[in-house]
Amino acid sequence: MTTPTYEIFAIKYGERVGTRGSIFIHGDPHNAPLAMDYYIWAIRNEDRTIVVDTGFSKAEGERRGRTYTQSPREGLERVGIDPDSIKDVIISHMHYDHAGNLDMFPNARFHLQTAEMAFATGRGITFGVLGHSFTKEDALQTLQATFAYRVQYYSGDAEIAPGINVHFIGGHAAGLQCVTVNTKRGRVVLATDAAHYYESFLEEPQFTTHIHMFGMLEGYRTLRRLAPSDSHVVPGHDPLVLQRYPAAGPGLEGIAVRLDLPEQA
Repeated sequence: MTTPTYEIFAIKYGERVGTRGSIFIHGDPHNAPLAMDYYIWAIRNEDRTIVVDTGFSKAEGERRGRTYTQSPREGLERVGIDPDSIKDVIISHMHYDHAGNLDMFPNARFHLQTAEMAFATGRGITFGVLGHSFTKEDALQTLQATFAYRVQYYSGDAEIAPGINVHFIGGHAAGLQCVTVNTKRGRVVLATDAAHYYESFLEEPQFTTHIHMFGMLEGYRTLRRLAPSDSHVVPGHDPLVLQRYPAAGPGLEGIAVRLDLPEQA
């Protein structure tokens, strides 16, 4: 049986400018500025549409000093996807910029690693350096969805649908998972926060937020093992993604791109 192929959209909903010294450990002695984009992703073919991550709310973004360029709902609608119609949402991990807005998908089942929910509701978040990435509201929404039998938990790698798989990574977060998708150009790896930037998996600098350094560094190499080539790995926060891939449609330049198409020359 032939494995189905999918379109993949990276949809930007927010941005900020930090410094290399605050984003990478020993990132730059001159503390140069470093931009960070915030994305959600959508995977689609004629049979199904699956969303990866749900972003943060405007209020949460403002509280953290992030610029909200559009709501995730608006971004999905601009590429022709109605959030109310979504049946499956993969949550890569429960940091605030990936696991908010669950109420935006009232008919969806959420796919999450067991280890991530355990951490997000356990003593680990009582350490400020770790807990600052989570919100009580997101954890409560996920718990409510769990009691409504709307969360599918995994302990390791799993197939979500034919041609779409999650892979346990860890490191940056206790239950971080990346997503692989079969496309016409081959298997694309949505790194999410297993690699924030292209340089993360190519040069292996240490991202400041992590619960396990070795796990994070090993995750960079796992991404490259999963992908047919480095050009098939898509980092989770790099503004270069919007430059490397073609726009998802007219007027969507700098807003949404197609990851199932080859990188632009």
